[in-house]
Amino acid sequence: MRDHQNTRRLLKEDGSPVLERLEVAESAWQRMRGLLGRKGMPAGSGLLIRKCRAIHTIGMVFSIDLLFLDRDGVVLGRAENVGPWSTAAGPRGTRSVLEMPAGELARLEIPDGTRLIASDS
Repeated sequence: MRDHQNTRRLLKEDGSPVLERLEVAESAWQRMRGLLGRKGMPAGSGLLIRKCRAIHTIGMVFSIDLLFLDRDGVVLGRAENVGPWSTAAGPRGTRSVLEMPAGELARLEIPDGTRLIASDS
């Protein structure tokens, strides 16, 4: 993951950790670039793309897992092992997409309905 000022941690609503390294893409440029140009993502990391309902992996060279979140950070759905040159759209109500290395969803076991929070600490 790149060391940006917008790197945070991802927590469940109860404060329990989900990801130790969370990058947040909020600007139009950050959202457009996403994970392009990267060779992979380390375990325990993710990219939260705000104002996003669907993603593509065109030009990527690795697979990712996805969580689709509503405006409050509640998990609405998921997609596992989305390979390069694919697309994935969230269910109705999706406002953000969390991209993680393939295999993270199986490791984390986050059920739909879980509220996730990006923390600065």
